[in-house]
Amino acid sequence: MDQIVIRGGQRLKGRIPISGAKNAALTLLPCALLTDEPLTLRNLPRLADVDGFGHLLNQLGCSTTIEGSRPEDFGRVMTARTTTLTSTVAPYDIVRKMRASILVLGPLLARAGEATVSLPGGCAIGNRPIDLHLKALEAFGAEIELASGYVKASAPGGGRLPGGKYTFPVVSVGATENALMAGVLARGSCVLENAAREPEIVDLCNCLVAMGATIDGIGTETLTIEGVDRLHGATYRVMADRIEAGSYACAAVITEGDVELVGAKAAEMEATLAALREAGATVEETRTGIRVAMAGRAQPVTLSTAPYPGFATDMQAQFMAMATLGTGASLFTETIFENRYMHVPELARMGCDIQVKGRTAVVRGVERLIGAPVMATDLRASMSLIIAGLAAEGQTEVNRVYHLDRGYERLEEKLQAVGADIERISAG
Repeated sequence: MDQIVIRGGQRLKGRIPISGAKNAALTLLPCALLTDEPLTLRNLPRLADVDGFGHLLNQLGCSTTIEGSRPEDFGRVMTARTTTLTSTVAPYDIVRKMRASILVLGPLLARAGEATVSLPGGCAIGNRPIDLHLKALEAFGAEIELASGYVKASAPGGGRLPGGKYTFPVVSVGATENALMAGVLARGSCVLENAAREPEIVDLCNCLVAMGATIDGIGTETLTIEGVDRLHGATYRVMADRIEAGSYACAAVITEGDVELVGAKAAEMEATLAALREAGATVEETRTGIRVAMAGRAQPVTLSTAPYPGFATDMQAQFMAMATLGTGASLFTETIFENRYMHVPELARMGCDIQVKGRTAVVRGVERLIGAPVMATDLRASMSLIIAGLAAEGQTEVNRVYHLDRGYERLEEKLQAVGADIERISAG
């Protein structure tokens, strides 16, 4: 496996282009299953998960082409077209590698009246059942069967879903996305209450509307979908990745740097920016993005993860790494996933002082971090190790970087451009 080697202590300064959002891209790609016309997605990040999802679409009869993008460019343009579905089965061999594969369930059900999808895999950060996905689809009229590790969903008579109403008992981003895509071709109205409001949900809604869907309440907790007979093709630009932007902001703070996050949108990451300001960073909007600068060590922060517009669970590990060289004790509470402190033992190898009790972690700032060989356990944990390594004395070797390749487009190149001493060592 490849390895990323960092020689820490370099102050980050310059401009970092923010790629298209991984979490948005993986939601927009299955929209191609909803129509027989082309869906062109611009600003699609070059990520292993995006490539994997494209392979899954191919297995279902969707053709995908990459156009107008040089290898040295960030982002790609993909055109996906599903003239005819050749299969409604998403097999275990593909789905087990990527949890987002479950998002073909809704569009397959909407388009073909049936779908068989393996139970998903993904990062091992805790129990993430799909029961809310299934309950929402049942509320819209689907019949659900679980057997031999697969979910089989069907509409009455193999036709279109009749529609209905579902209130989520807890906010679920993935279930909201699946239900949205299932509902756009229903015979009647589909209503989702206590729906997720993440910017990636708004991005999905806007893409579906561009394809001819009728959705009211976009950006609110109540979404009303009026089913239409068919959707058409569209050209749509993937939103900037607010988690990538927040990650590089944490890297700027821990190295006492000054970076501009080009393409980042402040309105989509207000909780992250508020937490950066709490840590003492200068945060300001620019004509082309967001500037984050830091003088001195980070101040203590108290953060609790929550559904949007709260502080994102996907930013917890990066802020924890940032706080390890802070001036006092920071308090973190993880409310979303029960197993999302797996980066703590690896950070401890670098000299961090972190105490975990249940879902709470106390991070006491230390005078220095020492580079060490560390192992990534999941996508965001991987980035926390990169952030710590950028500020550590000596050399840090991050192993199992395939996690990073799932969510950060050409990370080492972006960091090199702003002064980091970082390189990828190929296993080959």
